[in-house]
Amino acid sequence: MRETPLISFVVPCYNSAEYMRRGIDSILLDGDEPREHIEIILVNDGSTDDTEQIAREYEERHPSIVRVVSQENGGHGAAVMAGVRAAVGTYLKVLDSDDRLDARALTALLDAVASFPPDNRPDVVLTDYVYDNHALKKNRRIGYRRTVPARRTVTWDQVSRPRMGSYFLMHAILYKRSVLLESGLELPRHTFYVDNLYASIPLRHTHTLYYLPVPLYYYFIGREDQSVNEKIMISRLDQQLRVNRIMIDELRVENIASRSLRRYLLHYLTIITSVSLTFAVLAKTPEAKAQGRELLAYLKAHNYPAYRAYRRTPMSIGLSARGPGAHRFIRTTYGVIRKRFGFN
Repeated sequence: MRETPLISFVVPCYNSAEYMRRGIDSILLDGDEPREHIEIILVNDGSTDDTEQIAREYEERHPSIVRVVSQENGGHGAAVMAGVRAAVGTYLKVLDSDDRLDARALTALLDAVASFPPDNRPDVVLTDYVYDNHALKKNRRIGYRRTVPARRTVTWDQVSRPRMGSYFLMHAILYKRSVLLESGLELPRHTFYVDNLYASIPLRHTHTLYYLPVPLYYYFIGREDQSVNEKIMISRLDQQLRVNRIMIDELRVENIASRSLRRYLLHYLTIITSVSLTFAVLAKTPEAKAQGRELLAYLKAHNYPAYRAYRRTPMSIGLSARGPGAHRFIRTTYGVIRKRFGFN
């Protein structure tokens, strides 16, 4: 009987034939040899290209490591949840099919996970990630040295107050699989931007963390058809707002014992709310502006502690201003931040 893998890697794939091999190989291969102590779940989410065929090729070549789950198209969230249900590893990591992992960083992560005492494994492991922008031909590494002590298991009470723009994206997170299951996480179907739910809802059920400061995840950006492309985000504002409302409903600070964890989750929600309101401004339509006002009213009515936390942020001042001058300032500020960090 095969021993339990240290890490299950879930790779959601939708029409990914053009680029999925790079991501899969970045997990699978240590040089020219397959890695040990891992499993890879390739989820074909109703693709119409050669994604299924490529996935099956990997499964046939590496049957002890790779498994394929095929389903009707349900969107990114449905594919992630299918992988979570199929996985059997101690920890679980999601890798989008157009992204990749760094080989040396992955070796370091596997060594770290193998070193954890079986009766004292941290609930979540954090690593650095890199904005890999091919359009601008630039990379930017995002880390957490100022927030989480490195290379040791800590509790939330040992985590520092996060800086204004610092938060844990899905790309940085490795959850203990039991935490994901216990959290009751369910990601909505046919909805983009559910990675914000993945990075927040299970976190409420974590008590211990371990930060490994290695650049593990290379987040590929720059394609015109990506969901994080500015024009596409504007066109899908309704889905961003839907995710934002779910986050508002799910966060109940009175049920969270750790003050530091409460503070972090409120911080994360204020950032996502600011993003939603920014894109409501960038859309430049009366309908979008009205949607932004409705979101803020929803936040105030359904989660007043989160509303109060949002109102204390510098972003709320700019986003609350009225008139074309204020909106020009918001668009200019967004452009500067986008250029600095290299996202779409």
